Amino acid sequence: MDDLHVPPGPGAPRGLRVPAGELVEQFSHASGPGGQGVNTTDSRVQLSLDLATTTALSDVQRELVLDRLAGRLSGTVLTVTAAEHRSQRRNRTAARQRLAALLRESLVPDPVRRPTRPTRGSQRRRIEGKRRRSETKQNRRRPGPE
Repeated sequence: MDDLHVPPGPGAPRGLRVPAGELVEQFSHASGPGGQGVNTTDSRVQLSLDLATTTALSDVQRELVLDRLAGRLSGTVLTVTAAEHRSQRRNRTAARQRLAALLRESLVPDPVRRPTRPTRGSQRRRIEGKRRRSETKQNRRRPGPE
């Protein structure tokens, strides 16, 4: 098995290279199509990576990935499963692509929010609506002793 290469993108300008020794592959029977060989071939692939100990991520990247993928993690281990193909080789490729995509997406930094000011027209409309609402409520009051 080769190293996993994550293409460059926001948050990882040079991309990532996950050493093959840090990836754990497990194979099992896949449900679905397969004909006569479905019960004899272990074509489903589970690819796991421990995000806490991997050397592919810097400390800042590790913290970001652990925070963003917290719902998908078991402890600090990220597991991806692929069983959509009949062959083990194609499922291995699909699992590696899925893991690379997850890592790349989780490294994208949050967009910087630039606060905007309300326009003069929107402020005017808001104040006018408040004035109308106030008049409506004043008209519901009991008349004074005038």
